[in-house]
Amino acid sequence: MDLLEYQGKQLFKKHGVPVPEGRPAKTVEEAVAAAEALGYPVVIKAQVLIGGRGKAGGIKLAKARGEAEAHAKAILGMDIRGFTVHELYVEQASEIDEEYYAAILLDRTAKKPLAMLSRMGGMDVEEIAAKDPTAIVRLHVDPLIGFQGFHGRRLAYEAGIAADVVKPVVALLSRLYETFVEEDALLVEVNPLLVTKSREVVALDAKVTIDGNSLHRHPETAAMRNPAAEDPQEQMARERGLTYVKLDGNIGILGNGAGLVMSTLDVVAQAGGSPANFLDAGGGSKAEAIVDAVEVILSNPKVTAVLFNIFGGITRCDEVARGLVTAFGQIDVKVPFVVRLDGTNDEEGRKILADASLPNVHVEKTMLGAARKVVELAG
Repeated sequence: MDLLEYQGKQLFKKHGVPVPEGRPAKTVEEAVAAAEALGYPVVIKAQVLIGGRGKAGGIKLAKARGEAEAHAKAILGMDIRGFTVHELYVEQASEIDEEYYAAILLDRTAKKPLAMLSRMGGMDVEEIAAKDPTAIVRLHVDPLIGFQGFHGRRLAYEAGIAADVVKPVVALLSRLYETFVEEDALLVEVNPLLVTKSREVVALDAKVTIDGNSLHRHPETAAMRNPAAEDPQEQMARERGLTYVKLDGNIGILGNGAGLVMSTLDVVAQAGGSPANFLDAGGGSKAEAIVDAVEVILSNPKVTAVLFNIFGGITRCDEVARGLVTAFGQIDVKVPFVVRLDGTNDEEGRKILADASLPNVHVEKTMLGAARKVVELAG
């Protein structure tokens, strides 16, 4: 679960991470009232779950009431890389002296938290790494020991942080780690980590991703979820109990089991295609789940072909076939489908599809053959 900037900063404040004063707003009137209460100058910030707000015109400085009102009107409703702005954050303007970058994230390969620090803040991490791969200092933290002072000092010294702010930077990193652990986060990122003219260190931005499986332990954080800010396909899939991740391609993918779906994505890419999604219908998928999955996949207008890759274990291929037949009876399907059934009741499943004579449905026996066929049909 990704949090908006102001939500992340609420967690930061809870754990003692210094942040500028600010207030969220959903209307122009609320934004102006917040600006008046905080005192000018203020910064009006778009609240969307995507980066690049500043480049898109979603962050503006206001020195007076008229500017605050004009900026709020312009930013609300703005489209930023496919995300519509429904909320604003009005924050006291800060006098910038230096900008750093800091993050704590879960390194799944090392199975440890990874702390990162760089003197080159205020830009995309990719830009930092491209400009100078050594500019970001990385340090794994043993979760049994936790983040210690020597971790922070090593990061600060190797990153070349100014000597007079090493102590507050180390303290802030320690509080970020506390936030990461106690809130069950997968990512806690600050870009920029600001050093003000008075040499105070504050988190000027907040990017926080919480492990969705832990939300039952954090009801206050779970209540922050805003369906309007989420991708509509992912929201639809969640409501139907499907594991779905939207991607950038045009080939819809469905499989049963995360490992099989990941393999399917790789094989489609190997065949020259571009997957539009990751959708795991789960083991033991019934016909109703298949209907739901087809609706979710086809709700993405970019999809020009769909691949069903089913390996029947506890999932029965005949159930999948019946679900597909039902889906074609309920939904106006305008794109080709390629279906590969293997395993439990695969012959029965293929017979059901053959008897139904579904329009533009192609049955393949192998995963590679199915991948090549769907890429060909996708155009």
